[in-house]
Amino acid sequence: MKKKQSDRFIPYMREFFTIHLPKQKNCSPHTIAACRHTWNMLLKFVCASSGKQPEYIVFADLNRAAVIGFLDEMEKTRGWMPTTRNHRLGCIRSFFRFAASLEPVLVVHLEELKNIPLKKSADKSRLMEFMSQEAMTAVLSQPDTSTKMGIRDTFFMVLMYDSAARDCEMLAMRHCDIGPEKRTVYLFGKGSKPRLVPISEDTVRHFHRYEKAFHSSGCGITPMFYTIRRKERGPMSDDNVARFVGKYGIDAKKHCPDIPEKSPRICFGDRAPCTCTARGCRWSFLRNCWATQIRKRLGCTPAQIRK
Repeated sequence: MKKKQSDRFIPYMREFFTIHLPKQKNCSPHTIAACRHTWNMLLKFVCASSGKQPEYIVFADLNRAAVIGFLDEMEKTRGWMPTTRNHRLGCIRSFFRFAASLEPVLVVHLEELKNIPLKKSADKSRLMEFMSQEAMTAVLSQPDTSTKMGIRDTFFMVLMYDSAARDCEMLAMRHCDIGPEKRTVYLFGKGSKPRLVPISEDTVRHFHRYEKAFHSSGCGITPMFYTIRRKERGPMSDDNVARFVGKYGIDAKKHCPDIPEKSPRICFGDRAPCTCTARGCRWSFLRNCWATQIRKRLGCTPAQIRK
């Protein structure tokens, strides 16, 4: 028996990823990639539990129990934190909202998923977590700079620390985005917001050494950090970054107990306190942090809190 059009979600998913997100909502490539990754994992989980192939999955297979089972399984096997779990749930709901807007019959599935509660996480808004300069020095000294991979890993971590860049900003960076003469790096960050960040002379020296090893051709539009697949250069994956930075964090902890248990994969938050202290503006930095927390508590805008 032929399935009803509203029962098959593959056509809706194709339109969701090819038209709705990139063209109608103008979402960033990172947002689309995160949503696609969520659905890849969810479909793999549903296919394994139901024994169906992806092309035979229907909306009824993606019920409340299946989604909760998927979130619980990922939390157990992948170590998802509550914030990650809630974000993935939001990606799933966004597709159902889109499908329900095209086919009102599907609203029942959307309402079912709306009943899945968000998971509470610990409130860390009052805590300023960062590693000490000694701990960061221990991590940065781990790569073997006599090898090409050691040169790459060292420059990646030094630049990430010096520029306070996010992981996605580092991986989206191109060779031409660093200006060694002016000692600046161009970052295209979260929310499609560009910024020009100053870097130190030591970082520029690391850049020249890395450039000599990995960008001898001088092509400015190639990814700054790349891997070669089928003789083509493509951006390095964040899984690769997590692998080598996590490894150096574990090795450094043997000599420096101050390094936290969690992998220091994201170290852009560690730079601000060190930079502000070194430049004599520690109290200005702390005052801005306190003002931000006050605005969060009171629900005020910056203009309102100044009054």
